[in-house]
Amino acid sequence: MEKYYESYLVIDERVLPEVFQKVIHANSLLENGEAKSASEATKMAGISRSVYYKYRDAVFPYVRRENNEMITVQLILMDRPGVLMNLLSFFYKANANILTVNQNIPVRGRAMVSISAKSNRMCISEEEFLEGLRDVEGVIKIDSIT
Repeated sequence: MEKYYESYLVIDERVLPEVFQKVIHANSLLENGEAKSASEATKMAGISRSVYYKYRDAVFPYVRRENNEMITVQLILMDRPGVLMNLLSFFYKANANILTVNQNIPVRGRAMVSISAKSNRMCISEEEFLEGLRDVEGVIKIDSIT
């Protein structure tokens, strides 16, 4: 039977050949910079380059959606040195992984900033996070949040 669409399967990794886990590991080594080349990554993962190249674009870890929660805030900040840095440091301390930062040119001493971050690994609740943002020196207003 001929297929007219791509199909994907979610399979428990325990029933798959170990080679698939090693391909994922090799890709991870390359992405994280632990390996500088595919050759180095395959050696570290314990697979041949031919096996790696056969499966590298077809095998991926499944990441549950609830683990990819995002938070986006729009803020108005005072145009003073260090305000944005303090704000970004707060994201870091909360363990929020920043994805984008957009800042408009300041007008009348104020700048609009929009920040999107992954919130699935934050070490505080979303309510505590918002309270903490309000307490960052130089934050005038939080306009919206999603």
